[in-house]
Amino acid sequence: MPGPLRISGSISIPEAELGWRFSRSSGPGGQGVNTTDSRVELSFDLAATEALGPALRARALERLGPRLVDGVITIAASEFRSQLRNREAAGMRLAQILREAIAPPPRKRRPTKPSRGAVERRIAAKKHRSELKRLRRDQP
Repeated sequence: MPGPLRISGSISIPEAELGWRFSRSSGPGGQGVNTTDSRVELSFDLAATEALGPALRARALERLGPRLVDGVITIAASEFRSQLRNREAAGMRLAQILREAIAPPPRKRRPTKPSRGAVERRIAAKKHRSELKRLRRDQP
């Protein structure tokens, strides 16, 4: 998957800022599992990137804080037998994580209160239920 990693319509990470490492993967693969470096680690230095503006970078650093080691996020992919498919999976996972990290914060909830009719219906239902239970009790 050569070329920049597309995060959103206007944001993409240049290939030079992505660090790839390959190693042997555990799991299925037959005889080839011992010779093929199919496990992929994708590293991206979020703290030093120029691909994101200062506001987006600060938001991403704040949201991804626990996942970062010295400002670098690392994604590992080893679910496929092919190195190419693992590279694609790691790239898609990094793009999704960054997309969620730079998303604008959700709008503040505007507190509301129940309407008068809703309150009256709730109280009427409680009274009806109470009356039913009262009628079921043993009368002395």
